[in-house]
Amino acid sequence: MLRRHFLAMTTTASILALSAGAVLAESKTFYWISHGGPADPVWTYFLQGANQWAADTGHTVNTSFHSGDVASQQEALRSAVAAGADAIVTTNPDPGSLIQVVDEIRAAGIPVVNFNTPDDEVNFNAYVGNDLFIVGQRWAQYMVDNGHVSEGGFVWLPVEVPGATYQVEETRGIATVFEPLGITWEVTDATLDQAEAISRMSDYLLTNRDRIDAIIGLGDLVTGSIQRVFDQVGVAPGEIPVVGWGNSLDTTQAVMDGYVNAGMWQDPQAQSYVALSLAMMINAGIPVGFDVITGALYEADTAATYHEIMGGN
Repeated sequence: MLRRHFLAMTTTASILALSAGAVLAESKTFYWISHGGPADPVWTYFLQGANQWAADTGHTVNTSFHSGDVASQQEALRSAVAAGADAIVTTNPDPGSLIQVVDEIRAAGIPVVNFNTPDDEVNFNAYVGNDLFIVGQRWAQYMVDNGHVSEGGFVWLPVEVPGATYQVEETRGIATVFEPLGITWEVTDATLDQAEAISRMSDYLLTNRDRIDAIIGLGDLVTGSIQRVFDQVGVAPGEIPVVGWGNSLDTTQAVMDGYVNAGMWQDPQAQSYVALSLAMMINAGIPVGFDVITGALYEADTAATYHEIMGGN
């Protein structure tokens, strides 16, 4: 019995070794392409997810950031096709901007999965991430339901890249709640550089403080800058209600300290990991006929959970 058991184990070990060799022999190359910038804190977590997937699977993942440069991102996608990518995962920089290039990718027989910023007009195989229209609605409804803004009020919407997919979709959702109540808003450009964003946001707040009833941060960098902006301008925590994206340690800390009322978590590591997994499935011939929607709105009572996920103490 002992000998037979040993032989069985040896055979199993041989099979596992052969399987490992087969996996190595079949290593594939995936491309992870983002419209974000490496200086934006949230993209650190998205990148972590892609790197973790590569480490777990043994496949190669080539990553690139394009900082809102649509032409650069389009070129990166075409370069991935020319390089013989096994599959591609990509964000969507501006509405309609990837329609043609994704058609080219699909025509080449390469799976292409969208994450973070959706566009229903583009022929992606699947989408992983938040429904940005619904996110905008949730932020606006949160403000109304909690009495932070009412009929005739004014809300400031700072954003890093005006006109980008995420801003357009989020604002469209916000409008469905605010317009019937006569609540007005203004979108302002804060840029992708945090120091410049803090400067621009501080200037705007100083000039418009008396008319601002609430703030919705349409991007992680701007929401994560709120505490510094308030301290610089002399606005006390909680004096102006704030909601927005919550995928940075700056924002989780701001929620815990009372500067931001609620933050939206979008599962950045998981978005990259799941998008690459779906791309691998499609490449292997397993059809994917569904999207994966992520995200949760958190307040001070649960902010520590997300703070810890991102490595905070």
